[in-house]
Amino acid sequence: MAAGGAMPMAVAALCRRLTGALRLPAARPGWAAAGLPGRLTLSLFRKNPAKAEPLHQLKFLHTTSSRKGLEEFFDDPRNWGEKTVKSGDAWNIKQLRGKSSEDLHKLWYVLLKEKNMLLTLEQESKRQLRPMPSPERLEKVEKSMKNIDLVVREREIALRLLQTGHEKPVPGEWRHDFLGRTYWYTYKEWPIPWYLNKKYKKRKFYYLPHVNHFIRLRLEKSLRRRARRQNLQKTRQKVLERKFPHLAVKSQSQ
Repeated sequence: MAAGGAMPMAVAALCRRLTGALRLPAARPGWAAAGLPGRLTLSLFRKNPAKAEPLHQLKFLHTTSSRKGLEEFFDDPRNWGEKTVKSGDAWNIKQLRGKSSEDLHKLWYVLLKEKNMLLTLEQESKRQLRPMPSPERLEKVEKSMKNIDLVVREREIALRLLQTGHEKPVPGEWRHDFLGRTYWYTYKEWPIPWYLNKKYKKRKFYYLPHVNHFIRLRLEKSLRRRARRQNLQKTRQKVLERKFPHLAVKSQSQ
């Protein structure tokens, strides 16, 4: 009987020790004096939430400028009413290649905020029927973002070539359809072998010999369309040079 009664007492003592170890510490008066944020109550073993012990939330120190509102969607107040605003040149690919991926990520969001601000300024200028001050800033931002995208793609392709030996994200090969058009076929995983797959066998990756005539016609059509577009561009350039001869002389001198 003594051994049977000692067992529940030992289990109860072990439970009390476990509860004491997991109990949250009580609030200290120094925390309130330090001006820490509000309290978060948490009760793990108590049924009465009123007796729950406080748990203080902590925030990491950051140096981001705190702005409350939509100020970042508008230009600097010092530029309001100005006809021209000074701005630097766009980021070229050579400059961006020397930056790390983390710096490119930060620069992308800086340019994105600048683009949103300039689009807001452009819309407001249209609403007030006034010219936008220095509209070339938007073109510079868009060009910089495009160059960042190109640099990131270059790095992704180089890393993929080192790891897998393939330039594309998913391996594949160039194939022809039944009309003689060339396209990139991406390899896929099938639950059964290709020679037993009826759906795969229905697809035709070749074209018959009589399609060659239509391939030549399609190529001829694309070449005529390109030549027509180039002739139209030359005609427009001649008309502009005839209307503005001083600009034509300046372009030829450059």
